[in-house]
Amino acid sequence: MTSPTEPSGAPRMTATGFQALYEFLRSKTTLPKANGKPGALRHLTPERVAAAVAEVRLGRTVSLAAPIGTTAGPDDPEPAVHTMTGPALAELTAPGLHFATDRFAMNVHSNANSHLDALCHVVFDGELYGGVPAGTVRTEAAGALTVDLLKDGLVGRGVLLDIPRLRGVPWLEPGDHVTAADLTAAEAAQEVRVGPGDLLFIRVGHRRRRTEHGPWDASVARTGLHPTALRLLAEREVAVVGSDGNNDTAPSAVEDIAFPVHVLAIQAMGIHLMDYLQFEDLTPICAQAGRWSFLCVVAPLRLPGATGSPVNPIAVL
Repeated sequence: MTSPTEPSGAPRMTATGFQALYEFLRSKTTLPKANGKPGALRHLTPERVAAAVAEVRLGRTVSLAAPIGTTAGPDDPEPAVHTMTGPALAELTAPGLHFATDRFAMNVHSNANSHLDALCHVVFDGELYGGVPAGTVRTEAAGALTVDLLKDGLVGRGVLLDIPRLRGVPWLEPGDHVTAADLTAAEAAQEVRVGPGDLLFIRVGHRRRRTEHGPWDASVARTGLHPTALRLLAEREVAVVGSDGNNDTAPSAVEDIAFPVHVLAIQAMGIHLMDYLQFEDLTPICAQAGRWSFLCVVAPLRLPGATGSPVNPIAVL
């Protein structure tokens, strides 16, 4: 495996600068529910969902999730556990009816498996999104803003922006940042524009690098968005953001804030994040078709009180 690089030349932020950006984004996006939906989900209106159906041209479906890992590694020290609970060995060759059964357990918020973060996932200065007291999160379960907000699923127009393709590289090295300028340049190069209610997917190449060079400790070195890019997401009124990385860069661009993008997106803006997806199956199809937008269907598990869920987004082209 090659060694992760040092962070790129993207500007670092002071704690004061981050706080100013946080207050600005919070003031712009913490609004009353619309259509019964909190946070950025208010941008995903029924009219926009209906319009997204027109994105289907090829009739092809593509998974945006990686296979769930069950082997420990540097980025997944607590892998998912899959256990067969039946049938008993004697039943395998016995006559009559028998069932194969299994049990599954995982750390939802690992640095390897595809998952969605609920709005209760991030506590900052004693609060969740919208000023909800952090005390609503109990040891047994969260009491507000849980993944059950998405019990009816997420369906809308997905847009994939491929930053390594823009830069002419297979992936961005860990420690690099995706800026607002990268996002708008990718829009221009791919002839697509991110708009209100979109599910925005940002490829940094994390999954391809992991496949070709092996896993590394992504908790200390990974590619993500620069915090200042969140201004663009607020201006465009995106509903959901997903990446094949963590969405946050490590080392962080902000002193004393390890996950500034999670704080800004989830806690300040009410944007659900999806981490550690994979776009290697989707990218060549989009490139061949010359289209980088599609209908997207996301169906998190109905887990009352949960702070997130494993997820398998499906792009329909």
